[in-house]
Amino acid sequence: MPDSSPRTSPLHDVHVAAGAAFTEFAGWIMPVRYSGDLAEHHAVRRAAGLFDLSHMAEVLVLGPGAAAALDAALLGELSALAVGRARYTLLLNGEGGVEDDLVVYRTGDDRFLVVANAANRELVVQHLRDRAVGFAAEVQDETDDIGLIAIQGPRSQEILLEVPGFAADDEDPTEARFRALLAELGNYRFLRARWDGHPVLVARTGYTGEDGFELYAAPALLPRLWDVLMSTGRGSGLVPAGLAARDTLRLEAGMPLHGHELTPLTTPQQAGLGRLVRAGKTADYVGRAAVESPDAAGARVLVGLQAEGRRAGRAGYRVLEGDPSSGAEGLREVGVVTSGALSPTLGHPIAMAYVDRDAVDGRLAIDVRGTPLPVTAVPLPFYSRKARA
Repeated sequence: MPDSSPRTSPLHDVHVAAGAAFTEFAGWIMPVRYSGDLAEHHAVRRAAGLFDLSHMAEVLVLGPGAAAALDAALLGELSALAVGRARYTLLLNGEGGVEDDLVVYRTGDDRFLVVANAANRELVVQHLRDRAVGFAAEVQDETDDIGLIAIQGPRSQEILLEVPGFAADDEDPTEARFRALLAELGNYRFLRARWDGHPVLVARTGYTGEDGFELYAAPALLPRLWDVLMSTGRGSGLVPAGLAARDTLRLEAGMPLHGHELTPLTTPQQAGLGRLVRAGKTADYVGRAAVESPDAAGARVLVGLQAEGRRAGRAGYRVLEGDPSSGAEGLREVGVVTSGALSPTLGHPIAMAYVDRDAVDGRLAIDVRGTPLPVTAVPLPFYSRKARA
């Protein structure tokens, strides 16, 4: 019988020493918080936070047909992606529903790194293998051999530039060259580096709405790298941050979460990701007919909801239309909350929800344990660092 017990991160002992509280998530025991949800959230918005993302799945797609295989497997034209760049994309089913959202890095002419959600590791690997049949491409699950940590926040680049031991992994393998490349690195781009002689892929991506970097390296290297990052950045406000802060950060930034905003029953257009659908894509792909159909927009659309006070709607709460003063029983159900929280940055409740298109501009409320909480539909995201700047 396979071992079904939760896995632990290569940084588990580091988290225990830091006083982390843990939760089981997607088959892993991961830190949910250290000093506290609010403190960690505010640190990422104001300075920087360090996240352990070792639960994420990493899959290599290799071979002369790798680009064509991914074009047939995923939304978007991955063959057009330049080496050194990354792209956010979706794995769809035949009905156009979202099986998972992914980040794909082109690490060579015939080599791609696909990063998937932890809960979907086996599903993504199997779908990629099935859809690569007939192409000169190989799909390799490298999750056990790749660890991942992320530094996120407005001071993340400043801190990373100060970390000793990094060098470029190119014709000029020096610390000065690494710093020059990092200073120029654009969003959704990456560079190859070495830290203490070991390979590290440094990507300028993230899931918090802030500037930040994700560092892919061998799992055994992560504890030492984590300690050096913390010791370097502590004076600049860097703190370890857990899954709870990560969730409120991505919610404020209007970033969808698989299993909440993204499901096999929701299309990219419903989730506000219609920009990923390219009608002119040359290659056929799974789900193409469905997402290019006029019906792909669906009856409900993902919207932002905001309220006053301190009570927040949570995933699964009903969205109602009508006069809240008449009580929940007198209102019409027009949607459902997918994610919600009291926003630490904005100071009021926010939520994302799927709502009937013809009700978005009406009087809305969230059914909070039988009490209708008046809400207003607003554009996503709730928070943008560009607006702050």
